[in-house]
Amino acid sequence: MRLSSLADYAVLLMRSAASHCGGARANAASIAAETGIPVPTAQKLVSLLGRAGLLKSTRGSGGGIKLARPAAAITLADIIEAVEGPIALTACQESGAHDCALEGRCATESHWSGVNALVRGALEQVTLASFIASPPPRVLPVHAPVPVVAEGAPL
Repeated sequence: MRLSSLADYAVLLMRSAASHCGGARANAASIAAETGIPVPTAQKLVSLLGRAGLLKSTRGSGGGIKLARPAAAITLADIIEAVEGPIALTACQESGAHDCALEGRCATESHWSGVNALVRGALEQVTLASFIASPPPRVLPVHAPVPVVAEGAPL
């Protein structure tokens, strides 16, 4: 599974917006310049993230964008769903999608909602605040091999 470029850019844009909290408001153009996201894409993302209640924007000379709630209260799941819609790893689990030739006869169809919930749950554990923290947290693979150290050898 891979995030779309738009979802990846949304996380980057939200990180940038969060870094401006408490200071001068940023706008889509300034965040685009800061992050390297094309301006039209940044504008589209500001609109999508605003509709999802993650960003607030104010027009005018004193305007700009800011987080709608604290970075610690915004998760990767929130950001990804704002851009991609509900997290669904298969087409049969997308809301309203009925484009699978095996729908109703598939032996795995009933299991995907549980898998989707696990993926969403994992993404809910990662907050935007953790993307601002430095250095980034070290994450080990789930099935990482345990290193074997000879007795008496230095660690």
